[in-house]
Amino acid sequence: MPGPHPAVAATRVAVRRTLASLPTAGPVLVACSGGADSLALAAATAFEASRAGLTAGAAVVDHGLQDGSRRVAAEAAEACRALGLSPVEVVRVDGAATPASGPGPGPEGAARRARYAALLAAARRLGAVAVLTGHTREDQAEQVLLGLARGSGARSLAGMRPVRALGADPEVRLVRPFLGVGRAQTVQACGSLGLTPWTDPHNADPRFARVRARLAMVLLEDELGPGLVAGLARSAELLRDDADALEEVSARAYEDLGPPPWEVRAVRALPPAVRRRLWRRVALAEGSPGTDLTGEHLRAVDTLVTDWHGQGPVHLPGSVRARREGGLLHLGRP
Repeated sequence: MPGPHPAVAATRVAVRRTLASLPTAGPVLVACSGGADSLALAAATAFEASRAGLTAGAAVVDHGLQDGSRRVAAEAAEACRALGLSPVEVVRVDGAATPASGPGPGPEGAARRARYAALLAAARRLGAVAVLTGHTREDQAEQVLLGLARGSGARSLAGMRPVRALGADPEVRLVRPFLGVGRAQTVQACGSLGLTPWTDPHNADPRFARVRARLAMVLLEDELGPGLVAGLARSAELLRDDADALEEVSARAYEDLGPPPWEVRAVRALPPAVRRRLWRRVALAEGSPGTDLTGEHLRAVDTLVTDWHGQGPVHLPGSVRARREGGLLHLGRP
């Protein structure tokens, strides 16, 4: 008896490994938009969770940003139910609250925050230990390319983590099983399984940075040859190991220093890469949004230690402020 299509097998293997690696066994939730990536993920999760004796449901987030979004969400939910996922919820968030321009995270960042908040709430309601998303190898490569364009540090270039806490809740994991799976494979998997994915018109709208990165990668592959996507994704994996090691050193330094204010002399003795991670750690803890906190911000804080000549405070996103008073460095909300 012939086995499944190679693309279907690839998606199932990716999900099987993910489910086996979760630190806590329990119900999981697939974040499904109805697109090829998330629909292939829903199919693979329904198949593998059943074999593993796990409960698997789905959550469909409707941002209400496009005409017909309710219909698209309802069809995605029905497709998840037909695959055997249960329970399946459609969660609506206020698309009008997503800013179109101006200060803040921008429309993409704001929509992402709203989506993850809705997914976390759904996971808590349904008792899920993990939310699975359909980010693919191409998504990872696009993330790295955007980080390069912005001049971001190693953590940004390390791309998306395969597993991390969802929001501030360490009990619910955000899991990305498909970071090693190509987008073409998810499309092929849907076709082989007779699934009809939805095509999001926003995925072709050059107003969005991620779409521009996607178009740029096509051009780069034409000029540099195939393998660019895999190379960028592989670089992200290698950089993630380096960034994790530096994060551990930074965490130990934070424990040794205690909460700010810090003695400038003690902080100056740390390597620059560790100092920048300290600034970021405290800024995030004080409410500075990670999507807006850039390497330029962190370098400006560092000059208060390395090149201070009486300059005033450094203002960070989220109304967080860094200032130096004599031999002490203060970092937090005024």
